[in-house]
Amino acid sequence: MKTPEDFLKERGFIAAAEIDRDALISTFMSEMEKGLAGKPSSLPMIPSYIGVDGKVPQGAKAAVLDAGGTNFRSGIVTIPPAVEDRANQPMPGVKKEVGVDDFYSALAEEVRRVKPLATVEKIGFCFSYPADATADLDAKLIRWTKGIKAPGIVGQFVGKELLSRLGGGKIAIVNDTVATLLAAKATEGDKEYSSYLGFILGTGTNTAYVERNSNILKLSGLDPAGKMIINAESGSFDKIARSKFDLAMDAKTQTPGSNPFEKMISGAYLGPIGLEIFKAAAKEGFFSKQAAGRLSGLATPTLETIDLDNFVAGFKKPDRTNPLDVIFADATDAKIARRLALPVFERAAVLTAVHLAAFVIKTGEGVSASSPVAINADGSTYYKTKAVPFADLVRRELDDILVKRRNIHYEITPQVEDAPMVGAGIAAML
Repeated sequence: MKTPEDFLKERGFIAAAEIDRDALISTFMSEMEKGLAGKPSSLPMIPSYIGVDGKVPQGAKAAVLDAGGTNFRSGIVTIPPAVEDRANQPMPGVKKEVGVDDFYSALAEEVRRVKPLATVEKIGFCFSYPADATADLDAKLIRWTKGIKAPGIVGQFVGKELLSRLGGGKIAIVNDTVATLLAAKATEGDKEYSSYLGFILGTGTNTAYVERNSNILKLSGLDPAGKMIINAESGSFDKIARSKFDLAMDAKTQTPGSNPFEKMISGAYLGPIGLEIFKAAAKEGFFSKQAAGRLSGLATPTLETIDLDNFVAGFKKPDRTNPLDVIFADATDAKIARRLALPVFERAAVLTAVHLAAFVIKTGEGVSASSPVAINADGSTYYKTKAVPFADLVRRELDDILVKRRNIHYEITPQVEDAPMVGAGIAAML
């Protein structure tokens, strides 16, 4: 009988050890360059119009708003990095449809609450719904996600509308990945970083990095000597081979065909990929009749990544019943299932490292060990995966790809709590 590894390979699943690192880096960089030039690319490479020059002022306090899901947060970001006077409430429009005035009134009320506590004039706003960034650090809403019902806001410049209700002022709007990059500056202290990356790997994924203005060919009139943060929307990268399991899982999502790279590495999808593998393996006779029967009753894509992760790691949460522990109650079934699922997490870690390496290389920095490229990583999949030592695997790959083979130096910064809010505050300070 064929091995689990043979079964995966026959269906196009490329194991971590077989990934061609150099070829994938080259493809990523080609897509970046096309996106920067305004040519067709799976990476849109969205300009943020925000730079990273200057030190973050110690002791500064900025009023900050944070919206990007179903919750709306506000508070004061202080340096050293912390969030004070925070408040958390449902995002306007999450419970019921709201009009334009009610929407902005809710935001303005929080600004009025925290603004008197700030020492920085500009308001920082992490706004992570699909929006076009503008040169004056505003954001034009393209569409709502997360079920927000406020149709009158679509197409508006959110910053301009909010400030008009506050009687004026200044605002810096960034998305969560750009904010995560900026949060790295809160950790630098006396260190000297040559450039920065922001990386989120949780339910979804995205990457932001710093690019030379002279390379952003789709924009004119930029100072060629300057730099700005680019929101790559890296989850949309599509120049990568996917297995039959990836394609089957993708077809069952609400957005088939979109964000293929995100669907290979992020937390919303690893569990469903594992379930596709298990169901296909059951048809091939890899499991006992009892396990196969139990699997048939588990609807796709109901297997959560946390359950697949805990099962592969052999970790049992006392307050959570893992369906895989029930399905694979037989030790032989469980052993085969783990051999089939472990590669899902190993592949995700290597793909994470390879694409981060591509962005580090693209910065053109990190030539000296004394001034590495800073990577600020955020998200539960990156930090909390148990099936493999995820963060350690990423570092090991980056050490090999960047340091040993290219003499490019990087540093993964200490994790910053509330990175999106902290980064929005830094955007206001800089």
